[in-house]
Amino acid sequence: MSIDSKDPLLLDHEYDGIRELDNKLPRWWVWLFYFTIIFSAVYLVYFHVMRAGPLQAGEYDNEMKIGDQLKAAAMGKFEAGIPTLQPATDAAVLDVGQQTYAKLCAPCHRADGGGLVGPNLTDSYWIHGSNYSDTVSVIWNGVPAKGMITWKSTLKPDEIQAVASYIYTLRGAKLATPGKPPENQTPAPAATTSFE
Repeated sequence: MSIDSKDPLLLDHEYDGIRELDNKLPRWWVWLFYFTIIFSAVYLVYFHVMRAGPLQAGEYDNEMKIGDQLKAAAMGKFEAGIPTLQPATDAAVLDVGQQTYAKLCAPCHRADGGGLVGPNLTDSYWIHGSNYSDTVSVIWNGVPAKGMITWKSTLKPDEIQAVASYIYTLRGAKLATPGKPPENQTPAPAATTSFE
């Protein structure tokens, strides 16, 4: 089919035998294009010239402040409730706790809880308290003086509770190889001398 050279939509341009078609854009597309130009001008004046609204960095900072307040409130609520916590017995929670323990705790406390750099978790001698809530508190706050980091900034409260519940199940476990010796034994009473 031949194209009429007198077609009003064909322009005079020709490149390698191809002639340009003067095809008008749809009106809705043209108005949308004009709208984006007007919007960009208003945006430029409002945000960059008048500085009437926050830029993306400012919005990010505001959102982070709100998020930090929510996080601090949730962490404060959890920390206040630590003394009343009880160990979980749900198998799924204990499984999550075991996985967290294997990844984060085993390098210092041994995979079976027998203790390496950190203390033995299977004996009855607990340095920082033997109650479940004491274990949660130690995980939450860490023991920086002894090299244990605080996990409250890394783990969520439910993850801390899961790993503490798993650690609670290690108490009294029979180890295949001897664990680290007890570290919190009460010293023997001093000898008393009687004067008669």
